[in-house]
Amino acid sequence: MELGISGKSAIICAGSRGLGRGCAEHLADAGCTIFLNGRNEEVLLKTALEIEERTEAKVITVLGDISQKKTQEQLFHVCPDPDILVNNNGGPPFRDFRELDREKIIDGVTQNMITPIELIQHYIDGMADRGFGRIVNITSSSVLSAIPGLDLSSGARAGLTSFLAGVARPMVAKNVTINQILPGKFDTDRIRGSLSFAAEKKGTSAEQEANESMAGIPAKRFGTPDEFGALCAFLCSAHAGYLTGQNFLIDGGLNPNAF
Repeated sequence: MELGISGKSAIICAGSRGLGRGCAEHLADAGCTIFLNGRNEEVLLKTALEIEERTEAKVITVLGDISQKKTQEQLFHVCPDPDILVNNNGGPPFRDFRELDREKIIDGVTQNMITPIELIQHYIDGMADRGFGRIVNITSSSVLSAIPGLDLSSGARAGLTSFLAGVARPMVAKNVTINQILPGKFDTDRIRGSLSFAAEKKGTSAEQEANESMAGIPAKRFGTPDEFGALCAFLCSAHAGYLTGQNFLIDGGLNPNAF
């Protein structure tokens, strides 16, 4: 399918690996100029080069933690008028809620709620003025189904979802949409880290934990960043102008709810 966004500019936060990279790959395939953010300079530059070589898309890198003001200012400078914004960021690690002090809670909320709101505040009116904007926020399936130990991440992302529900509706008449994608268990560094953490606590192996986890998914496997990126690219496409304020669960059937 031709997505109708060739020549558009797309920001992908935390896009040098994992789900963010999957989004960057598909948006590059669609003909977008990519503004790629990441914290690790070596990984960021390698990813940018690989995307450029495979797709011939132009990729501009923005190094740093997107929650930091200096990184945001750099992004605003190099990409003042994006058409597409993919909000993504690392979440707090697995941790018993009793271990969370005020500083850790504030950091988690900053990463997963405040930062995307700040970027949307900066860019959304320009999108409306130009008559096109697609904003996709990568949250988590834990917004719908609790995952013990990810309470801070889940709470911050749920807060973002509720906050943006009211923001999205007035903007869709200007052809600016805001949607969330809720990933389940995907083959990324984050899940591998959580599997290793679980294996260490239980005295098993990461491979055993992975097999047990996949057995509980109806698809019997983890998702891939490529699958995730394809969904993101569609939500960013010219065909998705009637979809806004929605949450798209992509989890291989793990959540059993009918609605």
